[in-house]
Formats: sequence, C-alpha cells, structure tokens
Amino acid sequence: MARHSGGRGWYGKTVGAALGLVVAAAGASMWAAQAGAVSPSSPGPAASASPAAAQQRVAVTIAHASDAGARGVNITIDDGPDPVWTPQMLDVLDEFGVKATFCMVGTQAQAHPDLVKKVVAAGHRLCDHSVSHDTAMDKKSEQYQAQQILDAERMITEASGGVRPMYYRAPGGAFTPYSRTLAASHGMRPLGWNVDTKDFERPGTDAIVATVQRELPNGPTLLFHDAGGDRSQTVAALRRILPQLKEQGYSFGFPVR
Repeated sequence: MARHSGGRGWYGKTVGAALGLVVAAAGASMWAAQAGAVSPSSPGPAASASPAAAQQRVAVTIAHASDAGARGVNITIDDGPDPVWTPQMLDVLDEFGVKATFCMVGTQAQAHPDLVKKVVAAGHRLCDHSVSHDTAMDKKSEQYQAQQILDAERMITEASGGVRPMYYRAPGGAFTPYSRTLAASHGMRPLGWNVDTKDFERPGTDAIVATVQRELPNGPTLLFHDAGGDRSQTVAALRRILPQLKEQGYSFGFPVR
C-alpha cells in the first residue's frame, strides 16, 4: 500500500495485534532511487528462524516489469486477505481470466488461511507484505525489519499449506537496502508499483478507472487493495478496467523475478 495519512482504523487493530507478536518474538523516481543494487549483508538473528533461508536468491532490485512483455500489465492487490472483499476480487479476476499477485499482511493470512489457499488454488501468486503493515519500517532496526518480513513469510506459507510468497512489498514502499537483500535471500523479489490507483482513499469508481488509464504509461504494475475498509469501488473498478485493457491490446502477467 502507498503511504496514506488518516482513516486507518483497521490498521490500528492489526498493528496492535502484530506488535504483541513482536514483543513475544523478540512513483517512478522514488523507485529508481531505491532500486539500485546493494551488497549482501547479514540477515540478522531472526533470519535463521525461517526455513525459507534455503530459498534460491533472486534480484535485490525492485521489480516493476511484467513477464508478459512490453504490453503486459501486472495486477497487484494489497493488505488482505479479507473475508468480504477478497472473494469478490477473486470472482472478478476469474470472470476475465486474469491472474494477480496478492500482497498479504501476515496477521490477515494467519486469520484467514482458507482465503490464502483459495488465492493459490486459483493460480495467483503470493507476496509478503510484512506482519503489521508498518509504513515506517525503513526507520526501524534491522532486527525489527527481519522480524516483520520473516514472520510474515512464515505466516503466509503456513496459511497457504506450504506455498511460499514469491515477492516482498514493503508497506508504503518503505524499502531499505537491508530489507531488499534479506527478502531476496529468501527467494522473494522486492516488488514496487508504477500506478497507485488511490483506491484506498475511495475516490469513486470512475476516478480509479481514470487513474489507471492516465498513469499506465508510467509502467505496468498496478496497485489495488482488498482490505482495510470498504473495497466495493475497487471491485467495481476492476470489473471495468480488466476488459478495457484487454480491448486496448494489453495482456496480464506477473511481475518479473
């Protein structure tokens, strides 16, 4: 999710629960600035706690391109799963034969393992979106970052029945060289976005659709949300956007790894 201010009651509950776990356990220019290669660093004490440490390393740069080529579009959906909105989005994606990448918050995945399994069974990909969606993660210690990333990886993997997330998207784009290197060492490609639809702010279905059409030239990765509030506008917007893009000659793929 992009960095938004205000209107985040849902996250107050999620962050409160996730901080308990912590205590118990222990646009385009921005992306260009953050996406440079970094030297591998020690993943910190929490890294060895995850069996994903044996995963094949992927690039540490922040992915934006689509594996569907120059006319490819990546649908990415953040903050769920949610028992009301995720099933509706799965229905719309199925209606138009589109696969998406679901960036899941660890506590949400843990609370709704049935939905995580449905996402996987439908052929979509999983993405680690941290334990508690802390958009200030880049200001926190490496130990804290490791806990947020690796505990969420474990929660999502367990909820899915053993399918690991293939990407890591920092909440609000709060990547650090350390977090990108850690995620990549666990087989999770850092994942950015090119088009923030602002659907989190509920600007209206027409506004969401217009944002996609206006900003798609910026790049292929579109950001939507399936949790954190009423997502009916997002569902309605997807139902219009997917066939429009197909008619314009776009195809749908996954972010490159």
